[in-house]
Amino acid sequence: MDTTPTPLPNFLSHYYETARGPFRNLSTLPPEQAEQVLEHIRRAGAGFASKRAADYLAIRRDLEQRIRALFITKGGQPRRDTPHYMIVGTCDWVKTWYEYGADVRVPLAEFDPAAVSLTYGDSFPAMRYADGKPYRGQVYTLDDLPDLVRQYGLPQVWNSDGKSGPERYIEAQVWDDEPLRSLGLLQEGSIP
Repeated sequence: MDTTPTPLPNFLSHYYETARGPFRNLSTLPPEQAEQVLEHIRRAGAGFASKRAADYLAIRRDLEQRIRALFITKGGQPRRDTPHYMIVGTCDWVKTWYEYGADVRVPLAEFDPAAVSLTYGDSFPAMRYADGKPYRGQVYTLDDLPDLVRQYGLPQVWNSDGKSGPERYIEAQVWDDEPLRSLGLLQEGSIP
């Protein structure tokens, strides 16, 4: 793993399907409705989400609650039950998950650090793989970010092709609607 010093990104990115718009989150829906929407995505067969396993939503909800609980023990103050997902810096690979992918970038300064948690890599492998890597099962804060990048580097730099493991980016879980709402990025009342 190349841990050459990497400039610390000063923004978070969110990737999404252009036709649907940003921050359309299955986790905000009741479980039955979320499963119906995911099944529709599966039947359409387009994009990364269409390949999700049958137990994806159950696992995701469990992981979200584990991350939230760990974040609170680190002093986090989530203002939502489920997070909005973003990435520290950029990761071009994520845009390929979508038929017509787009992204929005939000400066870190827009977020209250008490409402943003991080996992080193996507939360699924970060919280589920038991391969002995020290960042597995860990939740970090924005205050931890400089040391995290200094110690391990940015995955999208040292593992852009995914050949060195599942770490492709640092995932940010945003536990607050307000910064996104104030920037006009939330679509209230819409189905993902």
